[in-house]
Amino acid sequence: MNEARHSSLDAEHVLRMKVAACTLMLVHEKCMNYSGHVSARLPDGVTFLIQPIDVPRSGLRPDDLLVCDLDGQVLRGTPGSKAPAEVALHAEILRARADVNSVAHFHHDLTNSFTLVEDMPLRIVKNHAIRWRSGMPVHADPAHVATPELGRAVAHTLGPHHALQIRAHGQVITAESVEAALTDSIHFVENAQAMHNACVIGRLAPLSEEDMESFAKYFKRGRHVDKLWRYYIESGQAAGVIPADWQI
Repeated sequence: MNEARHSSLDAEHVLRMKVAACTLMLVHEKCMNYSGHVSARLPDGVTFLIQPIDVPRSGLRPDDLLVCDLDGQVLRGTPGSKAPAEVALHAEILRARADVNSVAHFHHDLTNSFTLVEDMPLRIVKNHAIRWRSGMPVHADPAHVATPELGRAVAHTLGPHHALQIRAHGQVITAESVEAALTDSIHFVENAQAMHNACVIGRLAPLSEEDMESFAKYFKRGRHVDKLWRYYIESGQAAGVIPADWQI
């Protein structure tokens, strides 16, 4: 085996553990439940990892993951395993956005409730939510993203942004890495929960542009993502959610 091939396989092995760990932690943190999936672009740029349709999110293991192409076709995996029904959501976003290396899709009800009321869009109320200061669009079609056409429509709604909500359906979070996808997914839900709580207490006061600029001035995203990844992985291992021997 030549060195480049060996390196590629090593990278895939690490990504498999990261995708599985991210999924397990999203379930543990109650962002994801019986439905949803995390994908990760492989080093070749045109294939990605994603879980099969019939493996429980709460028990996902690295070897369960499938390798798919950007047409959503399964290239490698356990014989008989099928990609999730919404594989096109991941494939079309990864095709459209070279800056995105990981996509998380889940269905957090309280967060999605902001797509179901008039004149109350989800706003930025927590400092780390400045990740979405460019916008948090809502995709109007609540259907499962089960075809390439529907996947392209979601990618079009997403545009240059880093997250969207599908009305009456769920969330899509895009990031530069699996580690960042976990961090951002949790922050997205935290921001929605904080907004809901603030609205119960009184009149909402979302962060202003000046507030966001002040926070952004000193914020180091790479360091923050690394810190939270280590926190959640170690917490998950301590709780027995993630096997202790996963080297991630």
